[in-house]
Amino acid sequence: MFIKKRKGVILRMKELSSSQIRQMYLEFFKEKGHDIMPSASLIPHDDPTLLWINSGVATMKKFFDGSVVPKNPRITSSQKSIRTNDIENVGHTARHHTLFEMLGNFSVGDYFKKEAITWAWELLTSPKWFAMDKERLYVTVYPKDTEAKRIWHEVAGVSQDHIYEVEDNFWDIGQGPSGPDSEIFYDRGQDFNDLPEDDPENYPGGENERYLEIWNIVFSEFNHKPDGTYEPLPHKNIDTGMGLERVVSVFQNAPTNFETDLFLPLIKQTEKYSADKKYGQSKESDVSFKVIADHIRAVTFAIGDGAIPSNEGRGYVIRRLIRRAVMHGQKLGIEHAFLYELVPVVGKIMQSHYPEVLEQADYIAKVVRSEEDRFNETLKDGLELLNEMIVEAKKQSSKELSGKTAFKLYDTYGFPIELTKEYADDQGMSIDQAGFDQEMKQQKERARAARSNAKSMGVQKGLLTDIKTKSSYVGYDRLKVEGTLKDIIVEDKLVEKVENGSAQLIFDQTPFYAEMGGQVADTGSIKDTEGKTVAVVTDVQHAPNGQNMHTVKVLHPLTKEKVYVLQVDKALHDKTRKNHTATHLLDQALRDVLGSHTHQAGSLVEPNYLRFDFTNLGSVTREDLLKIERIVNEKIWANIPVRTIETDFDSAKKLGAIALFTEKYGDIVRVVKIDNYSIELCGGNHVDNTSELGLFKITSESGVGAGVRRIEAVTSKEAYEFLEKRNQLLESISEQMKIVQLKEIPHKLEQYQAQIKDLEQQKQALEDKFAQQQADSVFKQVEEIKGKTLIKAQVKVSGMAQLRQLADQWKTKKYSDVLVLATATKDGKVNLIAAASASAVKAGLKAGDLIKTIAPSVGGGGGGRPDLAQAGGKTPAGIADALKAASEWLEQKA
Repeated sequence: MFIKKRKGVILRMKELSSSQIRQMYLEFFKEKGHDIMPSASLIPHDDPTLLWINSGVATMKKFFDGSVVPKNPRITSSQKSIRTNDIENVGHTARHHTLFEMLGNFSVGDYFKKEAITWAWELLTSPKWFAMDKERLYVTVYPKDTEAKRIWHEVAGVSQDHIYEVEDNFWDIGQGPSGPDSEIFYDRGQDFNDLPEDDPENYPGGENERYLEIWNIVFSEFNHKPDGTYEPLPHKNIDTGMGLERVVSVFQNAPTNFETDLFLPLIKQTEKYSADKKYGQSKESDVSFKVIADHIRAVTFAIGDGAIPSNEGRGYVIRRLIRRAVMHGQKLGIEHAFLYELVPVVGKIMQSHYPEVLEQADYIAKVVRSEEDRFNETLKDGLELLNEMIVEAKKQSSKELSGKTAFKLYDTYGFPIELTKEYADDQGMSIDQAGFDQEMKQQKERARAARSNAKSMGVQKGLLTDIKTKSSYVGYDRLKVEGTLKDIIVEDKLVEKVENGSAQLIFDQTPFYAEMGGQVADTGSIKDTEGKTVAVVTDVQHAPNGQNMHTVKVLHPLTKEKVYVLQVDKALHDKTRKNHTATHLLDQALRDVLGSHTHQAGSLVEPNYLRFDFTNLGSVTREDLLKIERIVNEKIWANIPVRTIETDFDSAKKLGAIALFTEKYGDIVRVVKIDNYSIELCGGNHVDNTSELGLFKITSESGVGAGVRRIEAVTSKEAYEFLEKRNQLLESISEQMKIVQLKEIPHKLEQYQAQIKDLEQQKQALEDKFAQQQADSVFKQVEEIKGKTLIKAQVKVSGMAQLRQLADQWKTKKYSDVLVLATATKDGKVNLIAAASASAVKAGLKAGDLIKTIAPSVGGGGGGRPDLAQAGGKTPAGIADALKAASEWLEQKA
C-alpha cells in the first residue's frame, strides 16, 4: 500500500497492479450479471467509418442501434483502442496516448441510471473492490438531468457539494443514440494543484491537474434523428468508459500515466539502449522516453491484429509511429535498431489479458525491425533534403524554412516538426509554422474526404428488435421442410398478409442458411402445401434476435400463421459448401507454408468460387502457391471425413479449434474438424468428405491492402473448367507454333527467344550504324551564338537510349558548348536531350534549364543535371519550334 495524508488522517490506498485493476473491474460486473466480452481486434470489422477501434462503445454499435440483439443485454469489457488525432501531444502531457484500454460496462435496453450510478459508486468505494476514499471523489451531471443528480445524492449517498452541473455533459456524435452523461473525478490533492485557488477552472470538470477524470457514464436515452431532432429511444442503453491507464496512475500514486507498471518497464528497457540519458534527468529526454513507450505499445498491438506498415490507411499510422519513435531514440543517443527488442517487453506487461502478444512476439518484432532498417535509409535522404533546403534558404537571404518543406519532411520522411525546428534553430533559422499547419490541415481534410461517409451509428429501430419469434435453422440436415410463417415485414411494418412485391419473412423453422462467416445465403423457393410456388427467396440475413429473415419476391399472396414448404436450391447449396470446406483447408495450408503469423482477414464463399483474404508481409511466391495448392489437393485426395462437433466454447478451444475475432460465439458452438489437420469454429455448411471437392485450383493471388493478400480459387466442376480453358489455350498455341506435342512448347519458345535476341542485336547494330552516319553529319553543323557554339538537330534513332549514346560521343569529342537533339518515336511521341560542356556549365549555361525551356514546344516536360537533361513530349510537329527555342535561349543566356 502507499499512504497519503489528509488533514492529519492517514489514508491507505490499495496497492494494485494494472492487471489486478483490470480483472477486478471485470469481475465486479460479472457478479452483476454481465458477460465479459473479449477485447476485439483494433481493426474494425464491417465498419467503414472507423480506421481503428477507438473506444469500448465502438464494438457495441450493432447492439445500441438495434441491428443485433445480444445474448445477454449486460456486457463488460476491457477494450484496447487506438486514437492518433492528437499524436503530437503524446509525451508532452500526462495522459495522451495512441493506444489505451477502456474499461466499460454496457446495458442494452436493460438497467439504466439507478443501477449504473449505484454500481459505479460501489465499485469505487467498497472495501471489497477499489476502496477509494469517498471524500476524494466528485461527479458532474448535465444540468437538465435532475434524475441523475437525485440518484447520485439520494441513492448513492454523494454529498451535494461533491456534485457539479456541467453544460457539456451530453454525449452526442450525430445521428443515432445519444444522451446526458455523468463524469467521475478523483481529487489527487493539493500537491497536484496547478492553478490559483480562485481560478474558474479550479474545480472537478475544469482544465486542471488536480481533479482527474476516471470514469464517464453515458445515459443513452435519445435517438438523434437525421433531421436534427431528438426522440426517446425505444430501448435505453448504458455506455461507460474508464481509462485503465488513468485509474492505474491513481492506485500507483503516479504523477502521470507513464510512471505506472504499464509503461515503466518499457522506459527502463529503453534506458539500457541510451548511452547516458536516464528517465527523470530532463524534460526533453523524458518526452522521448514517453513517446517510445507509448508508440511501441500501439505498434505491437496493431501489427499483432494484422496491420502492416505502409503508405496508406492503418499502415501509414504504424509507419509514422515507428518513425517518430526511432527519431526520439536518436535524441536519446540510440543509433541502432532497438524498437523491435521492446516488443516482448510489451508482451510481458500485457500477458495476463493479452497472451497472444507474446505468442506473436517474434513475428511482430520482425516487422518492426524491417521498418526500422527501412527508415534508417530514408532518414539519410531526409537529412540531405533538409540540409539542401537550409543552404538554398540562406542563398536567398531567408532565415525561415517554408512550411511546405517542413511538411514534406514530416509527411514523406517521418521527421517530427520539432526535429526540423531543432535542425533549423542550429542554423539560426526558424520554421513557417503557419504554412506547416495549413499543409497539415489540408492533409486531414483529404483523409476525412477519403473516409466513408457512412453513418457512424444507425438510428435505433424498435420493430425488428422487438420481434422475439422463436425460429430454428435446420439446413444442416434438410434442404426441404414445412414451416409456419410467423412474421411478415413490409416497408418496416408488421402485416398479416402480403399480396405481391418484396417482403421479409420469418418462419418457425427454415432450411435456408443466413449469410454469415463469409458464406453467402441460400436461395430457393417457397411453395404452398399444394406445390405452387408463392415466393422466391433472394437473400437471407439474421434479424437482430438471431432469426433467419428471408427476403423474398412475392408471386402469390402469403398469410401469417399459414404453413408453407421451404425448399433450398440444392445445386447451388452443394457447390457453396464445397467451397466453404476448401477455405478451411486453404487457411491451414497458408499457415503451413507461410508461417503461423498468417491469419484470416476475410472470406467470401460463393457457389462458383471462393475468396480468402489473409495477412502477410509481401506477395506469395509462385513456388509457395504451388505448395499451398498441392497441400489442399492432397487432403482432398486423402478422402478425409469432415466431422462436425457441437460443444461448449471452452471445450472447443481445448480441441485446438481456431476462432475468428470477427465472429460471435454462443454457449454451444460448432467445431468443423477435418482429421487433426484443420479444426475451426464455424456455423457454415460443409461436405461430409473432402473427396467431394474433387479438385482445388488457385486462380489468382493479389494484394488488397496494407499487409493483406487475397487468394481466389475454384473447386470441383469450376476447377476442371478452369484447367480445361488453360489446356485449350495451350492447344491453340501449339497449332500456331506448328507443334505436335504440348510438351515441346517450352523448348520451341526457347528457340524463338534465342532467334528474337539475335535479331534484336542485329537491329541494334544497324540502328547504331545509322545513328553514327547521322552523327558524322550532325556534329559538323555548328552554330555560333555570342561566342558560344550550339549543335541542334532532329535525328532518326530508336529512342532516348540512342540519343544518350550520341550525347556521350559529343561530350568525348567536344564538338560544341551546347547540344540539343530530338527524335520522333514510332508511337507518335518525342524524345529530347540537351547537354552542356563543363565550360558552358561554369558560364551558367545549364542543360536542365535549357530542357525546361524547350520541352513545352513538343507538349512535354523534363529535367536533369546541369550537364545533361532529357524530356519527353507528345507533339512531334513542335520539334522545329523546340530547336528554334534552343537558339533563342542561348542568345539570351550567353
